[in-house]
Amino acid sequence: MTTPKLSWDIGTAYDFFVSLHTLHNPGDFGLRASWAVGVRSRLPQESRDFLQEAMEFFGWPLEWIGRLPAPKDGATVLDALARIPAGERLARLSMIEHDTEDPLDRRLIQIAAAGEATPEDEADLFAIIAGRYGEEKARGMRQGMALSLRWWARSELFGQRLLTALEAYYDTFFAEDEIRLRPALEAALENAQKLASSLPILELLQELSQGVHLLELPPTAELVLAPSYWGSPLLLLGPPSPNCQTILFGGRPADASIVPGEVIPDTLYQSLKALADPTRLRILRYLMEESLTPSELAGRLRLRPPTVVHHLQTLRLARLVTVDYEEEGKRYRARYAAVREMNRLLDRFLGAGVRESTRFS
Repeated sequence: MTTPKLSWDIGTAYDFFVSLHTLHNPGDFGLRASWAVGVRSRLPQESRDFLQEAMEFFGWPLEWIGRLPAPKDGATVLDALARIPAGERLARLSMIEHDTEDPLDRRLIQIAAAGEATPEDEADLFAIIAGRYGEEKARGMRQGMALSLRWWARSELFGQRLLTALEAYYDTFFAEDEIRLRPALEAALENAQKLASSLPILELLQELSQGVHLLELPPTAELVLAPSYWGSPLLLLGPPSPNCQTILFGGRPADASIVPGEVIPDTLYQSLKALADPTRLRILRYLMEESLTPSELAGRLRLRPPTVVHHLQTLRLARLVTVDYEEEGKRYRARYAAVREMNRLLDRFLGAGVRESTRFS
């Protein structure tokens, strides 16, 4: 396979949408649920209810954001959306053209034009998704698909409420928060570009994600990398495309927190939280010896695989494990360097406290 061209992008517009997903799915990003609820509670009730439902199926529109003009921030997003007719916003953000030949996208356009989604539409779309991704994954997507179809049938209303809700979110929270993001994103981009000069792309992605090892590169002509403060340390992939695919990599410093004003670094908090559980300590010890799949770990621990997957997700957010994407599935390894980094952060954090107490004694 031909190695894709590597390109770069930057903008707080990416975090405009990623932050919304993080606030609505805090457990997936290691964020304290109570704080996320507090931020969402600032929104007007109608916008809060709409976003709660929309975030169950509406993904981050990375390709659409990539086409925005500079400075590519929250205000740019709102201005661009306002210029799109309300009934077309869902399709435009999803990068679906009216003359699409893709059977899934074509069906969604037809549902939007008809203003209703029938049981036959849902059955046909389920069959298409199952054919592409497998029946098990399609079943897991069924609830989100039903919500998606309901809003595709009301595309005009979706577009109206989306803009209103995003304006409220920007005014009540993101406009102030994005001020702290830009310097961190610029530093992360500069560091990533330096690494790219000496690392192959797969190794670069593993380094930037602090633990994601892809078996092969996405089949695309161009790979666009952009830093995300709110998405750290995960790799967030846009929809696959033969022409271009966007990947967001972690852009939050190890000694910073996702919560504004929080003095405890996320990396330190998540590491200590992960290691405070005896089952996760056992998992990490096993992974120090060899790489294992969730099923193999479940057998050793005598636990159900979903329970093990939950523990592995916690260890992954703490950067304590590497996940290898192999043909047979995911395989995990320990990242001993992350344990050393945790000790360094803990020493620095506690040392700062000692210096502060000495200054006032």
